[in-house]
Amino acid sequence: MPLAPPRPARSLLRLLAACALAATMPLLAGCQHVNPYYDASKPHHRPDGFQNRYLEFQPKGLAELARWRWDAWRQDLPRPPAAPPPTTTPDLAFIQANARAGAAMQPSITFIGHATTLLQIPLGEHGLQVLTDPVFSERASPLSFIGPKRAQAPGMALGDLPHIDLVLISHNHYDHLDEASVRALAAQAGGPPLFVVPLGIGAWLQSHGVPGAVELDWFDSHRIERDGAVAEVTLTPSQHWSGRGLGDRLQTLWGGYALLAPDFHFWFAGDTGYSRDFADIGAHFAARHTPANGGGFDLALVPIGAYEPRWFMAQQHVNPEEAVRIHREVDSKRSIGVHWGTFALTDEPSDQPPKDLATASRAAGLPEGAFGTVPIGQTLRLPRRTPIQNPA
Repeated sequence: MPLAPPRPARSLLRLLAACALAATMPLLAGCQHVNPYYDASKPHHRPDGFQNRYLEFQPKGLAELARWRWDAWRQDLPRPPAAPPPTTTPDLAFIQANARAGAAMQPSITFIGHATTLLQIPLGEHGLQVLTDPVFSERASPLSFIGPKRAQAPGMALGDLPHIDLVLISHNHYDHLDEASVRALAAQAGGPPLFVVPLGIGAWLQSHGVPGAVELDWFDSHRIERDGAVAEVTLTPSQHWSGRGLGDRLQTLWGGYALLAPDFHFWFAGDTGYSRDFADIGAHFAARHTPANGGGFDLALVPIGAYEPRWFMAQQHVNPEEAVRIHREVDSKRSIGVHWGTFALTDEPSDQPPKDLATASRAAGLPEGAFGTVPIGQTLRLPRRTPIQNPA
């Protein structure tokens, strides 16, 4: 087996590959696209694609990309972690029993890795088994032999999942939308799950053998009914961008999700930079999050990784301090940090985000346990919502 090149050499190879890709961008400048979803009344719609609500995405040029990769190569970044991200053996017995528990299902979340989680949410007599951004492949890349490689195996194997009812996909970047994983889920025994996706991703799924997705625009909702009980899935805005190649940037929408069921309210941020969108999300759901209705989101998943260097990443990825602001602005009772420890995408060590999150949480005065991380593979059992009938 050939030995991998030393770290400085690998960084130089990444620099050269990135620059070679960026050098082809001018060849695509003349490409014209038509947005089939264009609605002139919506400011984030453009005739040729989509944009953010508060800060226009501007792709970095070749000089900026080269500067980032050159600096990383000179400083040998990212540095190795002091310790690998914590992992634990998944509690498959509980997960499978909970999936069969029917009306007695306990709300729970299992951290599978990066932005992939399994949620078990009571609904009617059967409940919902929900996956966020399922990525089970070895690399977050269009190619099997190059691109960001997993530092940790998924916390659960695809074959160990219960039957999945609902898949929420935040956007089409390779570390959030994996072709092999969605194909496998569509072929699961007992029938495919419902895929709920931002505008434009449904067509991509159909072209890859996964028909029937529900596409949503920001603050559009889809109702899921089970045994007379109703859950509502809403696509929420984020500050990010989309693209799986050099010619499809901003052609599909991106976002996060609120999932409101009678016994559990959940929010997944997707992938995002910090913006006023999160105060807007908190305001949008405020009437449903009064004390009499059980308060704010019972659980939120907020990205905390892939944030260095800030001059390059700030517009598209929050750091842990900004993640704490998001936790407060969307009104979450408890948040878990995701988007770290699996793929080395940026310059911080893979074990740095939880440390920075702990510092930011203390500085903000958050209660113990309000916002933290969990080992890959761990399942958290969570309480059902408890409305306060006569709030003081």
